[in-house]
Amino acid sequence: MAYDLTALRALFPALSGGAAHFDGPGGTQTPRPVIEAITQALANPLSNRGRITAGERNADAIVTRSRAAMADLLGADPSGIVFGRSATQLTYDFSRTLAATWSPGDEVVVTRLDHDANIRPWVQAAARVGATVRWADFDPATGELTPEHLRAVLSDRTRLVAVTAASNLIGTRPAIAELARLAHEAGALVHVDGVHYTAHALVDLGALGADFFVCSPYKFLGPHHGVLAARPELLATLRPDKLLPSSDEVPERFELGTLPYELLAGTATAVDVLAGLDTDAVGSRRERLTTSLAALHRHEETLRTRIDQGLAALDGITVHSRAAERTPTVLLTLDETFGAQGTQDASRFLAERDVYAPSGSFYAIEASRHLGLGDSGGLRIGLAPYTGTDDVDRLLTGLALFLKQGPR
Repeated sequence: MAYDLTALRALFPALSGGAAHFDGPGGTQTPRPVIEAITQALANPLSNRGRITAGERNADAIVTRSRAAMADLLGADPSGIVFGRSATQLTYDFSRTLAATWSPGDEVVVTRLDHDANIRPWVQAAARVGATVRWADFDPATGELTPEHLRAVLSDRTRLVAVTAASNLIGTRPAIAELARLAHEAGALVHVDGVHYTAHALVDLGALGADFFVCSPYKFLGPHHGVLAARPELLATLRPDKLLPSSDEVPERFELGTLPYELLAGTATAVDVLAGLDTDAVGSRRERLTTSLAALHRHEETLRTRIDQGLAALDGITVHSRAAERTPTVLLTLDETFGAQGTQDASRFLAERDVYAPSGSFYAIEASRHLGLGDSGGLRIGLAPYTGTDDVDRLLTGLALFLKQGPR
């Protein structure tokens, strides 16, 4: 097995500036093959999908290729891949569609661990139809969201459970398959936010038990848009608002307006880049993804361990990423002597040294509050496939210098 970090980093023009990027959870840098795929799509004839003109055929081929690529990445059926402007937009669309089947007294479960994009759409949709929202907590001391937390809020009136596969704030990876089993036993559907998870783990829609799974290609080397995966037969039961002349076929039924073909071209190529992270990977694209994402996991775990050990040696830092199963994402806060703006000051200090680690709650506002961090959150350190040991050492050195100089 071969994870060639040097060769991989050479694919990213943005890395030539010399910065160490720990902002991957907010969006990764873009490799040259993806940039070229987007450029090529726009350079060739392009039109609305069809089979007559070259532009129509090109558009159709791009959509077909991108559905196949995302199906391989997510362990899904290409006919169950829905494209949208963002994961947030897709969640809003599906929340409205599903809420049309709810009645007063029905219940929807959301969790305090989630990004607000997997909370507010469901809360607002429930309010419009008189359904009840029930909140599953997580343990702020450990960062764990357990089956017991979900079991406490399930009932025979639960219609949907919305839960994250990985917290974008603290990295916690709940046992989604077990949570989905409990939800299904209660008769509920399961909507999984996989935006952060997909960047770090091989997704298998069936094994997770997710009825709906959303992700964002720009979190895993692709361009900015959203993807939803579901079983085609489930999608066929749903009736979203749509234009009369637009296709009623699944999955086109849920894709409003003309798709961003150039972005889909980039996304298919991003999946191919992921499949090649292990340069010795062979077989089908799904098989190469399995091998490559296992190699990525080993690479990121090595770096995460280095970060954890380095942070443990620094005084004045509290690490809030403590779950047993988590992504290589670390949230930390500073001793109160640094003041309420301490992590923002630290982020600016690091940025002045070309080390990019942002501070905030990153739209995981409920999680930040539940951790006792209010709306401010903390400094987030997130790894990406191109992160190296030198980057980690620059981060740790920068933090040590910031702590040594004391409050500004």
